[in-house]
Amino acid sequence: MAAITPGLVGEATLIVAETHTARHIGSGGVEVLATPVMISLMEDAARSSVDSMLEQGQLSVGVNLNVSHVAATPVGMRVIARSELVIVEGRRLTFKVEAYDEREKIGEGTHVRAIINLNRFMARVADKAKS
Repeated sequence: MAAITPGLVGEATLIVAETHTARHIGSGGVEVLATPVMISLMEDAARSSVDSMLEQGQLSVGVNLNVSHVAATPVGMRVIARSELVIVEGRRLTFKVEAYDEREKIGEGTHVRAIINLNRFMARVADKAKS
């Protein structure tokens, strides 16, 4: 595994479509970028910054989010989410995350991911499904 150290950055983008709106996904009644979609973009930015550095059979999974959605973004506007790895504690990775549309910052917060062994993780999921 390559060294995963603070300072790693990631980015993810999208153009807001009707399918990304609060009205469409049921998180609100307006035709603007839905908060869950913004959060997903932030998670993708963080994931993309580290997953290629992990050993084969490992992935990172989201385990905590503390995010504010501070401005609305209309359909058709581009959104960029950026992450910066700020804390590494063993398998636990804490990121500063932000999202911007073409005019302003629309969201910010922190996101924690954990490095997992995919086979062990899926075995636990399979055992849980049997219960």
